[in-house]
Parts: sequence; C-alpha cells; structure tokens
Amino acid sequence: MLTLYRTEKPTIVPADTLEAGVWACLTAPANEELAYVADTLGIDFDDLIAATDPEERARVQVEVGYSLVIFDVPIAEVRNDVETHTTIPLGVILTNDCVVTVCSAEAPVLELLVKGRMRDLDTAKPINFLYHVLYQNALMFQRALSAINWRRIRFEERIGSPASEANLIGMHELESTLVYLSTSLRGNANMLRRVDRSARIRGTEEDEELLGDAIIENQQAIEMAQIYHDIIDGTRELFSQVMEARLNTVMRRLTSITLILSIPTVIGGLYGMNVKLEYMPLALTEHGFAIICLVTVIICVVLSYWLWRKKML
Repeated sequence: MLTLYRTEKPTIVPADTLEAGVWACLTAPANEELAYVADTLGIDFDDLIAATDPEERARVQVEVGYSLVIFDVPIAEVRNDVETHTTIPLGVILTNDCVVTVCSAEAPVLELLVKGRMRDLDTAKPINFLYHVLYQNALMFQRALSAINWRRIRFEERIGSPASEANLIGMHELESTLVYLSTSLRGNANMLRRVDRSARIRGTEEDEELLGDAIIENQQAIEMAQIYHDIIDGTRELFSQVMEARLNTVMRRLTSITLILSIPTVIGGLYGMNVKLEYMPLALTEHGFAIICLVTVIICVVLSYWLWRKKML
C-alpha cells in the first residue's frame, strides 16, 4: 500500500501527489506501487524492494541521486501463545527533496510519524526525517525490552504454580526474542556508525545532536538486552531447578509410601506361608488375627511418624 504524507506544521497530513516535500510510505507494497515510486523519483527498483526481504541486513548504500538506509525495527507477535517481539527491515530512501520508507508490514515507529508524535519532524527535510526515525526506533527497542522484562517478572510470580512447564516454554520464547532483538540492535549500531561517518547523509548541527542521541539510545538498548538476557537465563535455570526439586519430592514421598505399604505385605506374606500353625506366633491364639492386624497398624504408624519427622513424607 502506498500512502503519501506531507508536513503542515505542527501535524502531518495526507498528500495527493508525489512531489517535493512529500513522504511516500510503502507498506507491504505491490509491484505497481514500487514501480511508480521508482520511476517518479529515479530510484533503482532493486534498492526500493530490498527492505521487503525479511533476511535483509542493516546497511547504508549511497547512489547517484539518493541514499538508502536499511535497519531493523521491532514489531509485536505471538509465538506459542506468548506475546513476544520480532524485527523486520525498514528501508528509508533519501532523495534531494523527498523521503521514501519501505516495509513489509506496518511498523509502529512509522505510526508515530503519522500520528504526529515527533516534534520538529519535517518531511521536506529528508535527513532530519531519517534522524528522527532512527532515534524513535532506538526508543521503541527499549520499550520492547522493558515489556519483555515485565513479562519475565510475571513468569517469576508463577514460579511455584503447577503450570511451571508452560512457564518454562514462555521463558524460552522470551529468551529467543532477546536473541533476535540483540542481533538487530548490533546491526543497527553498525548502520548508525556508517550514517555518522557518511558525508552524503549530513544534517544541521541540531540534526547531528539528534543522531548522537540515537546512537546513545541504541547502545543503551544493547546493554539492556544483554542484562535481561542474563537475568532470563538465570530465571529459566531457576524454573528447571524448581521442577527438578518438585520431582525429587514426589519420588521421595512415593518411596516412603511404598516402604509403609511393604510392612503389611511382608507380614501377610509370612503368615501366608505353608507351615504348621504351631510355629507361627499368635496363629492359635484367640483374637490372633486382630492382634496381628493391630501390631501391623502400630508398626505402620510408627514408621510413618518417623518418616514425617525426617521430612520424607
């Protein structure tokens, strides 16, 4: 889908034609829309479609008449009934007087632009536009990481619940998400350094400060991802240890119960042997059966109390 916007301070409004000062937003675009933008702005079709490849890496490419910047942006998704995040490439193409964004899905960072939540954003200033997107994208990574950490805390609150197996799967999904985010953040860090060193992608002094802020925020997001990954790894180990301890407790109790039940089994087996009655204690005694049953119960109760004192029952 191709949508055109332009800045009318202090908001961003839809535009009718692709002309100077317009932002062309391509979201899951059709080939016809890509061809229209490529022909109108003189952009190579392959460069325009590059960001729609989910495996495309973050990079900076300078061509005659335009510059291409591709970086990863976080989006929410659900895997194994767990709300997590993943990343997809977003391409920003800067021409002399227009800016084009290309993405295979709706990117939350672009929604912020459309809603006019970025101060001093001007679609007629492509470099300023790019720096604003890079800065807000770093902040969105931080929000995604904070959401992951919040879900980790929720999992920890249920660490003693019977559904720990499901919690363990959920922790694994969060850990996998952190791997994806960390990889994308490192790729974005390399891209930001390339942008900072590029002579073609240079803005005003104020713009350069915004780029510096984006680099700092991205580095902070990398450090957050590493910290949260270490914490989640430790939490997952804790889940495993709790489940193992719970299994050991069940096995210990089953062993204790088996030991208690073996007492009447042994006594019953002895009195069931094919020997003369006079050789069996209490076999010829009045109420002998009741006495034997009572002795068996007493032995079982004493053994149960001893096992309980030893915390084995």
